[in-house]
Amino acid sequence: MAFLSDTLTRVKPSPTIAVTSKAAELKAAGKNVIGLGAGEPDFDTPQNIKDAAKAAIDAGKTKYTAVDGIPELKTAICAKLKRDNGLDYVPAQVSVGTGGKQILYNALMATLNPGDEVIIPAPYWVSYPDMVLLAGGEPVIAEASSQTAYKLTPDQLEAAITPKTKWLIFNSPSNPTGAGYTWDELKALTDVLLRHPHVWVMSDDMYEHLVYDDFKFCTPAQVEPQLYDRTLTVNGVSKAYAMTGWRIGYAAGPQALIKAMGKVQSQSTSNPCSISQWAAVEALNGPQDYIAENNKTFQRRRDLVVSMLNEAPGITCPVPEGAFYVYPTIAGCIGKTSTGGAKITDDEAFATALLEETGVAVVFGAAFGMSPAFRVSYATSDENLTEACTRIQAFCKGLS
Repeated sequence: MAFLSDTLTRVKPSPTIAVTSKAAELKAAGKNVIGLGAGEPDFDTPQNIKDAAKAAIDAGKTKYTAVDGIPELKTAICAKLKRDNGLDYVPAQVSVGTGGKQILYNALMATLNPGDEVIIPAPYWVSYPDMVLLAGGEPVIAEASSQTAYKLTPDQLEAAITPKTKWLIFNSPSNPTGAGYTWDELKALTDVLLRHPHVWVMSDDMYEHLVYDDFKFCTPAQVEPQLYDRTLTVNGVSKAYAMTGWRIGYAAGPQALIKAMGKVQSQSTSNPCSISQWAAVEALNGPQDYIAENNKTFQRRRDLVVSMLNEAPGITCPVPEGAFYVYPTIAGCIGKTSTGGAKITDDEAFATALLEETGVAVVFGAAFGMSPAFRVSYATSDENLTEACTRIQAFCKGLS
């Protein structure tokens, strides 16, 4: 009898974490490495949020809390959803977890039975399929091509739905592509879902506030109120408030689902960090003006990276609407050989050779379910981005 669970054979470690770890190892060995793999802002957490955390410590708010969040944070979340999204929820419809990842995992664990299918548009965040597999479900990948700006079409969604479908995982703006769905594009998808009342929507809105140009964010339950009772709206404070390490995510949805998610959490991690919860209250209730200021920096970096990558032979980089990623295709590089002698057979080979020969760490497209491409996180300094893109240009020019 095997000691390790058979379930673990269905999943793989996170490729984004693996890339970040590899880059750190090379840095520690003295190599000049620029890491473009990490999905977190390089800004510091705003001072008012840090002050709220310190005040919570000084006030002795360091004990266990309610399993799925303190009342003050749930109230702040309800206010945020009303203010930003026009959605009405009460605290009993809100769950707070240790990051958005735990919230998604709790929902899948609470709802999936063996054989249940979950539609995941590709390119996708690397953890979606493996969380579905860990929860006993079956991921159904619906590929959105670069021809549709990496956005799922209504026909593709319709074709992916079967009697076994339980969830659609929806992510806009997207990790890894930065693609954001307009109101009309999302309405076309929700119209499909209205014809299939057995399908629920898990909307990952983590990059809601990181949008550029004139793009307007919207979320499924906002676009189609008839989906309110079968939508779980997921968000967190990690990206917009530069609080990745604080580990606070949340969701709002039907009360029965929220209660079931709380049961899962009660037997796994129990409550999220009490100090982080109080910091999140301040993040949601406090000043929001720095988000727009940070977005100006992100947009400048986006434009820099898109421009420079499009000058690299064999690379085509679309302009994303949000998040802090670009997802360039490298079809023109496949089949060539690097100056270091590496054969570029696929995007993983490209990323490996790029790291080993130039010290630039990116995540290969196959990790996100669509090749040949790679993901760049531009949540780092202009100096790092300019140098990294210069190295990528030189690497591509050296391919033969």
